[in-house]
Amino acid sequence: AGLSGCDLTWNRPTFEVPVAETYRARKAPEAPPVSDRWADAFGSRELSGLVDQALNDNLDIAAAVARIEQADAQAKVAGAPLFPQVGLDGSSTRGRTPGTIASQEAPRQSDGTYHFSGQYRSLYSLGLNASYQLDFWGKNRDAADAARLNAEASRYDRSVVALTTVATVVNYYFAILGAQDRLRIANNNVKIASEVLDAIKQRVAVGTASELDLAQQESVVATQRANIPTLEQNLQQTRNLLAVLVGRTPESFGVKGGSLNALKAPKVQPGLPSQLLFRRRDIAEAEAKLASADLSVTSARAAMYPNISLTGQYGIESLLLKSLFRPEAIAWQYAAQLVQPLIDGRNQQGQLDVQKGRYTELLHLYHKQILTAFSDVENALIAVQQNTEREKLQNAAAAASRRAYDASIQRLREGTIDIITLSTTQTSLFNNLELAAITRIARFQALVSLYQALGGGWAEPMKEIARIEESNSFSDPKGIIP
Repeated sequence: AGLSGCDLTWNRPTFEVPVAETYRARKAPEAPPVSDRWADAFGSRELSGLVDQALNDNLDIAAAVARIEQADAQAKVAGAPLFPQVGLDGSSTRGRTPGTIASQEAPRQSDGTYHFSGQYRSLYSLGLNASYQLDFWGKNRDAADAARLNAEASRYDRSVVALTTVATVVNYYFAILGAQDRLRIANNNVKIASEVLDAIKQRVAVGTASELDLAQQESVVATQRANIPTLEQNLQQTRNLLAVLVGRTPESFGVKGGSLNALKAPKVQPGLPSQLLFRRRDIAEAEAKLASADLSVTSARAAMYPNISLTGQYGIESLLLKSLFRPEAIAWQYAAQLVQPLIDGRNQQGQLDVQKGRYTELLHLYHKQILTAFSDVENALIAVQQNTEREKLQNAAAAASRRAYDASIQRLREGTIDIITLSTTQTSLFNNLELAAITRIARFQALVSLYQALGGGWAEPMKEIARIEESNSFSDPKGIIP
C-alpha cells in the first residue's frame, strides 16, 4: 500500500553512436595501440627522461593518486552495511535514587523525626551487540558496487591526468627546442643584416648610397635585434613551466635542448574509429561513472522496499561486581525488525528522481565524450597532414628566399642593385625562416595531439565494470556501453 504512492517505473534513456568504418582525414586499416612509451618515438633521450621524471614527480598526478585513495576508502564505507556490525559494550554505573520520589510522606525515625532516605544502586554490565541488515532487495550491494565503480573511475582519471601531463611535457619540450631554433635564426638574421649594413656603409663612403639607405638598414638591424629578448623570454618562461611539470623549482632545473631538426617525426597509425572506444581513458572514466549512476538508481529504488534487520545482544549484568561473572549474570536477547516507510513527504521518491537525473546527465556526458574522442582524432590527423604540407612549402619558400638574398647581396657588392630590392629580399628571407621554424613546431605538436587523441598507448580493459557485470549487479542498459 505504501509503495503504491511511489513511481518505481523508469524508461532508461539510451543513445546510439554511429561508428564510421574509417577516419575521414586518413583511411587506415586496423592497427595496434600506440606504445605506452610513445614519447620515445621522437628520438630524444632528454625528452624521455623528462617524461619519466614527470610521471614520478608531477604533483597533479600525485593529487590524482590521492583521489584514488579517497575513492577506495569511500568504497569501503559504502560496503560496510554488507557485513554484520559487532560492538563491545561495557559499563559501570552507580546512582542514587532520592527518597522524596519513593514516598509522598517522610518515614518517621526512631527519634521521632521525619527523614527521607535515598537509595544507592550499582550496575555492572559487559556484552556484545550485533546487528545485520538483510540486503534482500540489493540496496546495499548496489550502493557498494556503485562506490567501487567510482573508485575505478578515479583510476581512469589518474590515467587521464598522466596522459595530459606527458603530452604537456612533450609540447613544452618542443616549444623550448623551437625557441632555440628561432633564437639561432634571429641571431643569424642579425648577422646577415649587419653584413648588409657594412656593405651599405662602404657604398656610402664612396658615394654610391645615401644616408637614407644607411638609416633604413640600421632600422632593419635594430628590428632583428629587438626580436631576441622576446624569444629569450619565451624560452626561459617555457623552461620554468616545464620545471613545474616535473616537480622541480625553476632555479634547480635546466634543459639542454637542441633543435627540432634533430628529432624524428614518427608515423602514427590511427587504426579504426571502433578501436578508439577501448583506448581512451576519458571514455573509460565516463563509462565507469555512468555504470555507478545506474547502480545508484537501483539502490535508491530498493530503499523504497521493506527494510529487514536483525539485532542481538549477549552479555552479563550484575548489581555487584563480584557476581558479574557468575553464570546467573548472563543476559541475552535477539530481535528481528521490518520497517516499511509509508509517508515520508516523498523523500525517497525524491532521492530516486535525483539518481535518475544524475544518470541521464552522465549518459549525455558519456555520449559527448565519445563524439569528442572521434573529433579529437580527426582534428589531429588534419593538423598533422596540413602542417606537414605547410612545412614542406614553407621550407621551399625559405630556400627560394635564400637564393634571392644570395643573388641580391652579390649584386650589392657589384653595385648593381637598389636598396629597396635588397631590403625586400632580406625581409622575405627573415620572415620565411621564422615561419619555417614556427611551422615545424606546429607539426611536432600536432603529432603529440594525435598520440593523445588515440589514448596515448592505453588499452587496459575495464576490469571492475566487467567483474560487476559478471556478478549480475549491473547490466549494460540496452547496450549503450561499447
